[in-house]
Amino acid sequence: MDSIALFCTGALLAGGLYWFVCVLGPAEQKGKRAVDLSGGSISAEKVRDNYKQYWSFFRRPKEIETAEKVPDFVDTFYNLVTDIYEWGWGQSFHFSPSVPGKSHREATRLHEEMAVDLIDVKPGDRILDVGCGVGGPMRAIAAHSRAKVVGITINEYQVKRARMHNKKAGLDSLCEVVCGNFLEMPFPDNSFDGAYSIEATCHAPKLEDVYAQVFRVMKPGSLFLSYEWVTTDKYRADNPEHVEVIQGIERGDALPGLRHYSEIAETAKRVGFEVVKEKDLAKPPAQPWWTRLKMGRIAYWRNHILVTVLAAIGVAPKGTVDVHDMLFKTADYLTRGGDSGIFSPMHMILLRKPEVAPSES
Repeated sequence: MDSIALFCTGALLAGGLYWFVCVLGPAEQKGKRAVDLSGGSISAEKVRDNYKQYWSFFRRPKEIETAEKVPDFVDTFYNLVTDIYEWGWGQSFHFSPSVPGKSHREATRLHEEMAVDLIDVKPGDRILDVGCGVGGPMRAIAAHSRAKVVGITINEYQVKRARMHNKKAGLDSLCEVVCGNFLEMPFPDNSFDGAYSIEATCHAPKLEDVYAQVFRVMKPGSLFLSYEWVTTDKYRADNPEHVEVIQGIERGDALPGLRHYSEIAETAKRVGFEVVKEKDLAKPPAQPWWTRLKMGRIAYWRNHILVTVLAAIGVAPKGTVDVHDMLFKTADYLTRGGDSGIFSPMHMILLRKPEVAPSES
């Protein structure tokens, strides 16, 4: 009888562990596994040191405002977080409004497809993904539009992950990934039929610099759509709680500094764009984009326990626990920003490059 009870107890524990890790498991079942978590291009023994280096930027805030320093800052961040993002969130590193009756994955795909629909491209057109990450949006957009998408990301590890996913999805003929700085794009002038950026230009110390590069590489008459991270008209710089939330978002997401929504269109006009449309997609009647963060609290705790165990037994780098803890805290700041309405990750702006550049008219 004792042996039967012992067997049943063991089976129950094994079943519970399987349920805890696999059934309740990460959002992206086809992507990264917990046992494969790494520090990207950073060797395992240096992950914790690079995490400390990342936080040192915030102790020297003037360096974050220096364009020369930001690429290393952002590159370090994405080496640290890419595997965790893929494992726990999916291959699309962005938010989207909740859609009644749709899963988070379906809502994300619709949000991505809307971006390419708005820039009005045709099958075979060559379009640019500004800050493509591991290419989740790129693949959805290529499959939907049949346009040829060229993505640029500063992180070499993300390039490798994106190319692997593109091939696995059978979309490598439509999707190309380039490692580079979107402040100094390695593309010829007037070479793209359209462009989009999904929650990526927030990493630029000066929005004008990245918009100027996008303007340069686009063909005259083509459209550029961007989903921008911004503070809203509800944000008050003299409110300590507001400041705490925004600074928490900046520190947990490698942002040189969030911009106010009113700056976006003015910046675009300065580099020569015409503003076609501007709208905050997070505002009502849109469903809250941060519900996914609230609903994921159990998953965050489960994942954190798992990461801690994997780091303790040497499967995951020691610093992975610190990085996951940072992202857990950042999720709370993002939720508070959404709840209070002082922050939006999807201020949409649609821009056109004139047929004749201002200097030529």
